[in-house]
Amino acid sequence: MRRRRALLALPALPLAIWQRQARAGAQIEEPLADAVRSALAAAVADDAPPKPSFASLDERLAYLRWLGAASQKLKSRKTEALTRIEFLETVWYESRRAGLETALVLGLIQVESGFRKYAISKAGARGYMQVMPFWARQIGDGHPSRLFHMQTNLRFGCVILRHYLDIERGDLFMALGRYNGSRGRPEYPTLVLAARRAWEIPLA
Repeated sequence: MRRRRALLALPALPLAIWQRQARAGAQIEEPLADAVRSALAAAVADDAPPKPSFASLDERLAYLRWLGAASQKLKSRKTEALTRIEFLETVWYESRRAGLETALVLGLIQVESGFRKYAISKAGARGYMQVMPFWARQIGDGHPSRLFHMQTNLRFGCVILRHYLDIERGDLFMALGRYNGSRGRPEYPTLVLAARRAWEIPLA
């Protein structure tokens, strides 16, 4: 209840102003148990995403409607159609693979990097989901430059957010705070949740 009051008490500033104040990509390095490190390493090490498969024609048509609508929304930020579709297909796959809402991941990317593949924060975080280089050392192959690879960055970001959700027992507010390095403060979760609403595209 206290957290909800804090969120409601935020000044009604335009979203663009909050975005300028956000501190993207500042996850704090924490010691990981060996079992956790191994599980996270396994989660980021699989092959590239396959083409989506569907149990029914209706499911496939719903996905294609989502892809078309999301592509139109993203057109102003990614003008090249094939690049845009590949990006959305990968976000869709990686978010679902990690048990996350696709709209949530797109909202996080919007706040973190503005959909810029080569974004680097003041803290040194990289790529679409502003992954800190220490994650490449902790659970990857140790090469932070690979965090600029689209699918690698999206996989790391989704796996990390899933990890934080698990630590916080499903509390999205606190998990988003961990992702941003501002745990317990309302500004960043408010930004991401507002951006998520813009990407909630009905599948029907």
